[in-house]
Amino acid sequence: MSNRFKPKFNIKKGDSVVVISGDDKDAKKPRKVLEVFPDKAKVLVEGVNIITKHTKPSAQNTKGGIVKIEAAIHISNVMLWDAKAGAGTKIKRTRENGKLVRISKKSEGVIK
Repeated sequence: MSNRFKPKFNIKKGDSVVVISGDDKDAKKPRKVLEVFPDKAKVLVEGVNIITKHTKPSAQNTKGGIVKIEAAIHISNVMLWDAKAGAGTKIKRTRENGKLVRISKKSEGVIK
């Protein structure tokens, strides 16, 4: 992505999201965001995009072998989960008491 303008994403670490496209697509099962990579426009979601990684023996892992880990997916493939509506939702941002808050477009509630 370009370094000229910093992208703004509505998804943060610790949010609940649903995967709306790809192999792990499930619009009814909320999952937790483990990490956000804004420069690459990707997110790491718990239990999504599992890959097998072959590791060499090291001081931490003396055996080595094949390890299954999560890989990042594009941020456009996830949607923020709205607990009140029980579905994925789009977000709008407004200022309340001088602080920027995220508001769900489905239930009009504030997303923490």
